[in-house]
Amino acid sequence: MHLSERLNEDMKQAMKSKDKFKLSTIRMVRSTIKNLEIDLKRDLDDNEVLDILSREIKQRKDALQEFEKANRDELAESTKAEIEILVQYLPTQLTEEEIKVIVQQTIQETGASSKADMGKLMAALMPKVKGRADGKLVNQSVQQFLQ
Repeated sequence: MHLSERLNEDMKQAMKSKDKFKLSTIRMVRSTIKNLEIDLKRDLDDNEVLDILSREIKQRKDALQEFEKANRDELAESTKAEIEILVQYLPTQLTEEEIKVIVQQTIQETGASSKADMGKLMAALMPKVKGRADGKLVNQSVQQFLQ
């Protein structure tokens, strides 16, 4: 089952179970997906849907930090709940150790040796971890190895 189909099914299930919070979260993501499909005049594939989900999660994590700084606990709690719902649609996340192994392999493949090679390394690395790792975590691992 494609990711967009899974979102549709979960949205229907949330309607049936009257889970308004989950329903609104899924509808918000589906709206973003639908708008992009209209702009591109085609259906999105799973990788593109994953990109949207990752972007939505990142936005919520950034907002969560701001809410916590401002002591807006009610907004922080709802944002955390949205993140939990959206994370269910991402592939299993890589651990830090798995990321480090992939970074080392990619360094050997690209021959990167200094921070000047970071752009080339990240360009080769990100498709390998797409949707399975946070970009900040990958960036930190790369910087550790290129010191």
